[in-house]
Amino acid sequence: MEEVTTASRKDDHIRINIEEDVQFKSVSNGLDNLYFNHNALPELDLDDIDTSITLLGKKLSMPLLISCMTGGTPKAGHINRILAEAAHHTGIGLGLGSMRVALEDSDSVDSFKLRHIAPDILLFANIGAVQLNYGVTVDDCRKLVDLSGADAIVLHFNPLQEALQDEGQTNFSGLLDQVGNVCEVLGRDGIHVVAKEVGWGFSEETCRSLANVGISAIDVAGSGGTSWSQVEMHRSSDNSAKRVSSVFADWGISTLDAIHNARRGAPKATCIASGGLRNGVEVAKCLSLGATAAGMAHPFLQSAMHSTEQVLGTIGEIEQQLRVSMFCSGVSTVSDLQQLSLLRRK
Repeated sequence: MEEVTTASRKDDHIRINIEEDVQFKSVSNGLDNLYFNHNALPELDLDDIDTSITLLGKKLSMPLLISCMTGGTPKAGHINRILAEAAHHTGIGLGLGSMRVALEDSDSVDSFKLRHIAPDILLFANIGAVQLNYGVTVDDCRKLVDLSGADAIVLHFNPLQEALQDEGQTNFSGLLDQVGNVCEVLGRDGIHVVAKEVGWGFSEETCRSLANVGISAIDVAGSGGTSWSQVEMHRSSDNSAKRVSSVFADWGISTLDAIHNARRGAPKATCIASGGLRNGVEVAKCLSLGATAAGMAHPFLQSAMHSTEQVLGTIGEIEQQLRVSMFCSGVSTVSDLQQLSLLRRK
């Protein structure tokens, strides 16, 4: 059997996300039944709406991130450059895909080097947290930040994906202490460490544990969007493994519940909402629930398969949806939006 490399797996993930239907079927992000109290007399000029925020010390034009996706292959590098161009032109943040491959193969590093394209954006390096139990060190984490010119590093948590992956790494024992060590050492250099799920959300207890060891921000990445159990199901050539993966199609904590978990379990950590978000109204809802910013991946991956212009168009639509949501809720700033309470449909 041909050995599966980290690089080939990345291209598999891109292909499957584009060609197959791997979205959650019967589970939503949880935001469907929430709505804003419509203000028919907002006493505002739409042109005066200010969507800018500061996240982890960097100014963003709006509270939006292109969530961590890919890197490490020529195809992934092309996608990353398109995403970086779009982030630069619009002033939003960008997360790199897992950079484990950059530690394994120096030829892959260029796909993560985007600072010459986007010198001022908020940029996140990224490595799987479980890699800390498989030889990745704090110095490796610092190396990933340095080679990408990132402002912070994401440690992503994906136990279900690893458990279903033919070549998955599943030793998560003692991992919290390892995460704490990364936070302590990198924190002395002013490098923020972000904890991110990949689509199944964080419990309140996990959020509390991560905050207690020094995590700066929690990207909740709840269920409702891309189901990575189904991505791995499509990757596998073994029918038994496919059947095992298939029953986890609706596993996970919704984005709505995961935001609540982060706010209760880690109230001092920055909350980033992601997981099945598809438009600016959902971004606005997440901010009203207590998130500082929101991330999306799938809409931007689809656009990036075509051109930078299509990604710019997608970002522009999300921004206008957010602005109109704020206008029709009677608030002109994101901080005011975060003070609003959502209503629940009966």
